[in-house]
Amino acid sequence: MTALDRSRLDAPGFPLRADGTDHVVVALAAFNGADVIGEQLNSFARQSHRNWSLIVSDDGSTDATLAAVRAFAAGTPAHRVTVLRGPGKGSAQNFLSLLRAAGPAPFVAFSDQDDVWFPDKLERAVAALDRCDGPAIYGSRTQIVDAALAPRGLSMAFRRPCGFGNALVQNVAGGNTMVLNRPALDVLQPASLAARSIVAHDWWAYQMVTGCGGALILDPEPSLSYRQHPANQIGANGGLRATCARLRGLTDGTFARWMDANLDALEAAGDWLTPEARGRVALLRRARAAPLVERLGLVRRAGVYRQSRRGSLALWIAALSGRL
Repeated sequence: MTALDRSRLDAPGFPLRADGTDHVVVALAAFNGADVIGEQLNSFARQSHRNWSLIVSDDGSTDATLAAVRAFAAGTPAHRVTVLRGPGKGSAQNFLSLLRAAGPAPFVAFSDQDDVWFPDKLERAVAALDRCDGPAIYGSRTQIVDAALAPRGLSMAFRRPCGFGNALVQNVAGGNTMVLNRPALDVLQPASLAARSIVAHDWWAYQMVTGCGGALILDPEPSLSYRQHPANQIGANGGLRATCARLRGLTDGTFARWMDANLDALEAAGDWLTPEARGRVALLRRARAAPLVERLGLVRRAGVYRQSRRGSLALWIAALSGRL
C-alpha cells in the first residue's frame, strides 16, 4: 500500500494545498503552554526562511494557550495559522494527527511549545533536505537551556552512522528538531494510521523513514534552544542523570514495553518497509521470545546497535536478561 487515502487523512476545515516547493508547515502540539508558547511562536516570525505556515493542535488546554496562538496569528497576517482540536490521546498521537493535517505540504517541521528556534533553523533544514531524492528527515543537536533560557550545554553528538539497525533500539534525533521532506511524508502520513500505541512520534518516524530506505540527516550544529523544566515530556539526552535513566529503562522492563509498541507499529506498516527491514523486525521479534543462546544470535543477525559503548553494553545486558 503506497497511495494516500485522502478521505482518511484530511483534517476538517484545513485547506490541503502546497504554497510552493519550499513551503514548510510547522506542526506544533500544544497543551497548557501559555507561560512558554509565546517565545516559541515569536521565533517562527524571526525565521530567515519566510515560506511557512503553522498548524497548532491543542490537546485540551485550560489556560491561555489558545489566546496566545490567536494573538500571534493576528500579528502575523502574512502566514496562515490554523488551530485544530487535538485527539486527546497524548503527545505522540497529537503529533501524528498533525502529520495527517499537513496534507500535501512539501516539508513539515515538528515543534514543541516550549523551545525557541534559531532564526536559520528552517533555512538550514530545507537546504539539507533539498539534496535528498528519497525520504529524509533533518534533525540536529540542541542548545540545552534552563527554564529562563540560560544556556546549560549542548545535546549529545552521535558518531556512528544513522540507520534502521540503530533506529530499532535508539532514537538519536529529538522530534523538536525534525523536519520531514515530501517523500518521507508520503510514507509517514498513511503509516501513522497504524501507529496507535507508539511511545514517541520522533522515534517512530526515524524507524519508518530509515526502514523504507530513507535517511536521517543529523546536523552537528544546534538549531534551537531546548528548554529543560519539570514539565518536559522527555528530557535532554546528555549527562550522568540521563544516562542512568536510560540504563534503568533498559534493565527494568520499560525499554521492553517500548519495543513491544514499536515492533507492533512497524509490523502493521510493513508494506512501506524494505524487505531487509521487514527481515530485521522479524529477527528481533523472534529473538525476544527465544532461549538465551538463540536469542543472542538473533539479536546479532538483526544488526541492531546503539551509538555509544555504554549504550551498546546496556543493550546486550538487556538481551541477556530477556528485557529487550
